[in-house]
Amino acid sequence: MLALLAAMFAVAPAASAVPHGGPPAAVAAQGSTQDLAIRGTLRDGQEPLVGVRITATGNGFTGEATTDEDGRWEIIVPSKSTYQVELDVATLPADSQLTEGQENPRTVTFGTSSNAGVIFKIGEAVEAAEVSFLDTLAERALAGLSFGLLLALAAVGLSLIFGTTGLTNFAHGEMVTLGAVAAFGLSATGMPVWSAMILAVIVGGAFGYVQDWGLWRPLRRRGSALVPMMIVSIGLALAVRYTIQFFFGGSTRQLPGAQSEVIEFGSVGITRNNLISLIISLVVIVVIGFLLLKTRLGKATRAVSDNPALASASGIDVDGVIRMVWVVGGMLAALGGILWAYYRPGVSFNMGQQILLLIFAGVTLGGLGTVFGALIGSVLVGLMVEISTIWLEADLKYVGALFVMIAVLLFRPQGILGRKERVG
Repeated sequence: MLALLAAMFAVAPAASAVPHGGPPAAVAAQGSTQDLAIRGTLRDGQEPLVGVRITATGNGFTGEATTDEDGRWEIIVPSKSTYQVELDVATLPADSQLTEGQENPRTVTFGTSSNAGVIFKIGEAVEAAEVSFLDTLAERALAGLSFGLLLALAAVGLSLIFGTTGLTNFAHGEMVTLGAVAAFGLSATGMPVWSAMILAVIVGGAFGYVQDWGLWRPLRRRGSALVPMMIVSIGLALAVRYTIQFFFGGSTRQLPGAQSEVIEFGSVGITRNNLISLIISLVVIVVIGFLLLKTRLGKATRAVSDNPALASASGIDVDGVIRMVWVVGGMLAALGGILWAYYRPGVSFNMGQQILLLIFAGVTLGGLGTVFGALIGSVLVGLMVEISTIWLEADLKYVGALFVMIAVLLFRPQGILGRKERVG
């Protein structure tokens, strides 16, 4: 499966790593890579500025780009270094000028990301409108709901796997990554983005099937204990993560349409991508809930989760149910990975690892092995993460969710919807 994705990357044009519409033309030295880029967008108010020339120099390199019809520009650079980025004011429209006090040229230094953004303010300086605390809270809560629901997709899959097998799967983050990477690889071949997303979800399900068929079922039949199996999942996570890095690379790349406009609902705004993500997540979770409650397979899954031995004695194919749970868990993780790639935005080899602890926090908060608990816990984690940015720096927004997981384990280890069980 990973070899198939590698073949996709090999035949796909590198320019597919940017949103539809294509980047502006960029002139760079031979041998440069498309993994590193300086980019931005020029607008005068709401109007994009077309045909404005931007130049980047530094470390023996000179490159330039011209803004496209949307005002976007991008310069590919050969290495992470410090560059001087200058806007050619002579190419600005006659009625547009740099905002007073705007620095030009600008000094840009690459950090850990493969992209560096530069903003040149055009037009008269406008004082930022005051936003009330309630409006800010509502906007952050809406973003948190979108984030929490995409977390819930992955958390529900993890909870299903834990509930039916007892396995704490540390490779679940790589199942999330694989969905986004597969969507990128398929879309890079020229496939329409929605078709690529659907096939990527199928790839995630196939990966779950292969995992259970080739690894977990043989270990179960050998009577392997849960702790050794958990250690195997850690090893699997490392193997898959760095295999993806080998073929995909260490840079962050964008899925088509990664940048989207903000939709206003009164005084509250949300990006189009986040709104679509919220709707998709909600619909999928409702469908999963219906299947678990109303179908024979769902009832069999709950029976296996409650008592595998009794379910087997009742004529339920326990291995078949577990295999299906792995497929569904893989598909949900892949879909969560695609939506996470749009939320961040960007696809990277370790993106699943970055939210794995948040997924565990949602599952733990809701109650281990309870699907609806994973949903509630994940939504609460997503809300906490986004609302906390009102008071905390963005870099610290994940800390609170992890503290919640620790507090739950200390004071209510069974979680919100979990039940107390005697151990030993």
